[in-house]
Amino acid sequence: MANNKSYFATALAGVKTLLTGMDITMGEYVTPKITEQYPENRKTQHVAERHRGTLVMPHDENGKNKCTACTLCEKTCPNGSIKITSQMVETEDGKKKKVLVDYLYNLGDCMFCQLCVNACNFGAIEFRKDFENAVFNRDALALHLNIPPVLPEAKPKADEEVNNKEA
Repeated sequence: MANNKSYFATALAGVKTLLTGMDITMGEYVTPKITEQYPENRKTQHVAERHRGTLVMPHDENGKNKCTACTLCEKTCPNGSIKITSQMVETEDGKKKKVLVDYLYNLGDCMFCQLCVNACNFGAIEFRKDFENAVFNRDALALHLNIPPVLPEAKPKADEEVNNKEA
């Protein structure tokens, strides 16, 4: 089909479009800019509420987690970043129960869709807001989440060390 607009109407529409684009550009030109001084502001940096950093399995003070090895998260993961190993054990009352042996999460394969967290009926996994996941070796991105994190031991204060040396 041929365009029924006249030459002048087309030129006028082009000028109008150009002025609209220039208006938007000038508006952005005078907008104040915000520069994040990363990594100096690492502790105070604002991370969006919906940011998904790394999948973690929270543990209580005894090192226990809520995972029942139901494998719902593994089945819903579209990339196969979660591999669950479980075994059947017999409890004291003679019943058989599935127990989690290993929860392998590959951060390098994860696309952070949060389908695994939504599928978990027990709240055993969640995303944290950390974002510094760079490593030199890709094998370091394979995490065993069922192993509780090791907390650093409390170091004695310098005053206590001096007192211990004098005694």
